[in-house]
Amino acid sequence: MNTNHTTVSPLEELFLDELADMYDAETNLVRTLPKMARSATHADLQAAFESHLRETQGHVEKLKKVFETFGRTAKPKKCEAMAGLIQEADKIAADHKATVALDAALISAAQKLEHYEMASYGSLREWAGLLGNATAADLLQEILEEEKTADQTLTQLGRAHCNNEALGRNGALKNASDEEADENAPRNVSDARAARRI
Repeated sequence: MNTNHTTVSPLEELFLDELADMYDAETNLVRTLPKMARSATHADLQAAFESHLRETQGHVEKLKKVFETFGRTAKPKKCEAMAGLIQEADKIAADHKATVALDAALISAAQKLEHYEMASYGSLREWAGLLGNATAADLLQEILEEEKTADQTLTQLGRAHCNNEALGRNGALKNASDEEADENAPRNVSDARAARRI
């Protein structure tokens, strides 16, 4: 544990800055994931969001421990990138709320969040190792693996359900007037001729 704040290397300064960034990001995701779960229509997608919420709550606690291994108290630094991605997720959910593409849209938005986290935790884990903090590196690796698994789960759900449902249902949807017109349409040439004689 490094408790000497007067001899911090440039890499450690960078590490702590990015760590504070991710601490803010994860804290915001704890508030965002329940909204995504409520917006989802497929039960498996709802469950995936709820499961990752529990993991994200655990990530917040693990990040606190990482700060402690450097002799610091966890403090957030506003993560502009995550704030923008969350804003985009809110917009995509609103834009597709009444369509069969909603779940596919939510998966896309969630995977953007995951990919940002995966890139960030990959760097943080590498830097922790270079700084000689094996405990921090292990904690960050644990978080990274959970983010990768969450991303893979979303990909599987998209392929198994949500993407095909968005494509198939959207192409097959008809409104009530279309269905009524189909029911009243002549079934063959003889029916059409009979209709004209009437």
